[in-house]
This record gives sequence, structure tokens and C-alpha cells, in this order.
Amino acid sequence: MRRVCVVTGSRAEYGLLRWVMQGLQDSKRCRLQTVVTGMHLSPEFGSTWQAIVDDGFAIDWKVDMLLGSDSAVGVTKSMGLATIGFADAFAHLAPDLVVILGDRFEILAAASAALIAGIPMAHLHGGEVTEGAYDDAIRHALTKMAHLHFTAAEPYRARVIQMGEDPARVWCVGGFGLDGVQKLDRMTRPELEESLGLSLGEQALMVTFHPETASGAAPRTQMAELLAALEESLAQLIFTMPNADNEGRALFGMIEDFVARHPGRACVHTSLGQRRYLSALAEVDAVVGNSSSGLLEVPAFGKGTVNIGARQDGRLRAASVVDCAAERGAIAQAISEVLTPEFRAAIKGQANPYGDGGASARTVAAIEDWLGAGAAPGPKYFHDLPATECFS
Repeated sequence: MRRVCVVTGSRAEYGLLRWVMQGLQDSKRCRLQTVVTGMHLSPEFGSTWQAIVDDGFAIDWKVDMLLGSDSAVGVTKSMGLATIGFADAFAHLAPDLVVILGDRFEILAAASAALIAGIPMAHLHGGEVTEGAYDDAIRHALTKMAHLHFTAAEPYRARVIQMGEDPARVWCVGGFGLDGVQKLDRMTRPELEESLGLSLGEQALMVTFHPETASGAAPRTQMAELLAALEESLAQLIFTMPNADNEGRALFGMIEDFVARHPGRACVHTSLGQRRYLSALAEVDAVVGNSSSGLLEVPAFGKGTVNIGARQDGRLRAASVVDCAAERGAIAQAISEVLTPEFRAAIKGQANPYGDGGASARTVAAIEDWLGAGAAPGPKYFHDLPATECFS
């Protein structure tokens, strides 16, 4: 049994990792280790580590690292604490492989500790581009640290190879969030409404907006524009809170104030949990904000996404995604567009660029094969492309 350590730091990332974790836990060739960190351990962000336990996973180590400040200095210091904590975790657990996903700063800290400890890594959702967040640079850095790569679409696989990774270690498996869409049983509408404390009425929107950390935009200004646009809407509103990004906490109070001024029409939840979140996606009429979920999972429900600002610039999009500026008029117009019968009819049966599920099983099988073959990390060689491909 080879020890495979999965690192998770946020509610959204765990939703993508859950079925990989289940596959590893059920494997006869691997032993799952779980390390939680970041927002999972913060009461302010919902103490979402409990959902991991409730899903039947043991937590082998906790790396508590998130400071109360979300300034650039505060985030950098949090990364320092995380690196120290992961050094201890990996020394104690001695995994044969570390599994990381995505692009967040706490995952960069985990990868740095694994790299120095000589532990190979499998990186999920590499090769993507999100120009409006510094997560974009982190994602590519993780690619260069990792030995195995599992991408969500063929253009992303090509990009990882373009970065010098061995094609034999780069798999296109599809989007991991789609496994949850297929596998989780959903709440009925009455159950969901009772859980949310909100009637969904004739029309409802899910709203999630995170700070843009690389575009130079002011998060408070952008949120003010979004809330102004939502004032004009007649839809019921489900807010989920922003991530622990630079200036993310500044948006908490703005959302809470809006909800307090619209009792019976709006609610806010720090974390919905995967089952309740996917149940809400099935019931709402559209999604508004700049979450990656609006591009990856929401198209599977045949619902429109209003994608605001630059945070997701560069990602593949289904036809159901409508981009707009972070300006109240543009947002209101985009919301109106995705709610029209014509728009809904046009996106019915659309192709999802991230596939139709099965990414987790494909990933677990590849990890089992790689570890079963006695693979050792060894040195990484830069895979050069032919000069005709580089300079044509």
C-alpha cells in the first residue's frame, strides 16, 4: 500500500477533490492520507473541515496557518506559517505522493515543502489561465514542481507540455467538479429552501464574487457595482462569501449589509457545502459573479453564468457564459440576457469544454499504475518541443 497524501485548503477545492479521495480510500493499492489547511480550519470561513469528516474521511494532519489579516503582508505571512506546518506534516506522514489541486497560495506552500522533502506531486487542474488573479502564476509554478499532471481539457494538457512537462505524465481527464454533479444526490426544492432559510420564488440567482488579485481593480468598488445591479433585479438571491484572498474580508460586511436590507429576498452563507451548493445550482435560474464554478460546473446544469470582470479571463467557456464588465449597467444587462427564454433555449444541450464526468476515476487509475510500477521521482527533465513548434 503506497501512501497518497491529499492536501485541501478550501470548500471549493474539496468539492473537486472529494471523489479522488474516495477512489484512493477505496483503492487496494493506495492508502489515503488527508491534510487540511487554510479556510477549512477557520470558523470565519465556516470550519469546513467538518464536512470532510462527515463525508467519511479521516483527517491525518491539520496545518493551521490563516492569519486574521488579508493584506498582502498578512497573506504572505500565512504562507510562511503554512510552509512550516507542511514541513512537519510531510516529515510525520512520509507520503509516497502528494496530490494538490489548482492555484491557491496555501497549496503553493504545501508544494514548496513537498519539493524540498523530495516527495513527488500530482497536480490537478493545471495548464489553465486566469489572468485576473495571481492564482494564475501560482498554478503554473505548481506545474513545474509536480511530476504527474491531470488536466481538465486538451488545450490545458497541451499547455502543460508546452511548459516542458513529459507528455507521458500529462493526462487529460476532464473537469473534476463534474463528478460531484453526477454522483451526489440532491435536496428537493422544499428541503433546500428550508435549509437556506429562503424561498426561491419564481426566479433565483446564486451570487459568488471573489477579489481580483492581479488586475488592479478595487474589490470594494466592484462589489458595490454588483450590489447596485442586484438592487434592480427582482430575483431571489443566494450569496456565498468570498475566499480568503487579498481584501476578501472587506466584502463580507457589504454582503451582510445588503442581505440585512433585503429580508425575505436574500440570504448569505459562508459555505453551502457541496451537496447543498449543487442542489442550489439545480434550482436557481442563473449564477452571477466570478467563481470558477460558473465556468466549470454550472454549464452542466444548462444554466446561464454572468461572469464579471477579469478574474476568469483566459479560461475555456461554454456558450452559457456571458462575460461583462464590473459595472452595474453591464451586469444588469447580462443578468437580463441569461434569464430570457431565448437564451435558455439556445444553450440547451450545449457541449461542456470540461467533459462529462469521470475525471476522478481516471486520475486514481493513473496514480495506481504509476505507483504500482515502482515509479520514483528522480530528476525532472525539461521536455523540449521541436524548434518548428516553438518558432513557427
